[in-house]
Amino acid sequence: MTRIILFNKPFGVLSQFTDTRSPSPRPTLSAYIDVPGVYPAGRLDRDSEGLLLLTDDGALQAQIADPRHKLPKTYLVQVEGEPTQADLAPLQTGVTLNDGPTRPAAVRLIDPPALWDRDPPVRYRKSVPDCWIEITISEGRNRQVRRMTAHIGFPTLRLVRWRVGDWTLDGVAPGHWQDAVPR
Repeated sequence: MTRIILFNKPFGVLSQFTDTRSPSPRPTLSAYIDVPGVYPAGRLDRDSEGLLLLTDDGALQAQIADPRHKLPKTYLVQVEGEPTQADLAPLQTGVTLNDGPTRPAAVRLIDPPALWDRDPPVRYRKSVPDCWIEITISEGRNRQVRRMTAHIGFPTLRLVRWRVGDWTLDGVAPGHWQDAVPR
């Protein structure tokens, strides 16, 4: 039977089990998950948080990670500034980044979500407002959401992946994991 693990990856943790590129190792999945034979299905940047799926099924791993399958991924994004719906509109039709055009994204302004505190905390500046948006994309280029929000003039301060396909982070605390039911 296929095993799928939902992991709430904390800020600063690499989406891999070893760190071979750094002379002083950075935190990796091995500090949190001691389950043989599972591997990440996709990646989540070191400075991003949230849902990372792991599985022991290579075909499912490829299906989750490969943008050709257009599996939607939803992010809660704290941005610098206060975008309007008009500011977000280009993301809904797709923007052109340095590696080409993005697919249209579903994006909307949201109230600040009830999330855990981040360690280290997001920088706070009295003179610069911030707000939260929810964005759903169906591809997964390197740092794509961060580059999309910067493209429209609202840099990302905090990025939390909340959903991948039908799997969500509901009930999974930061640094913890649970088994999921295969879909």
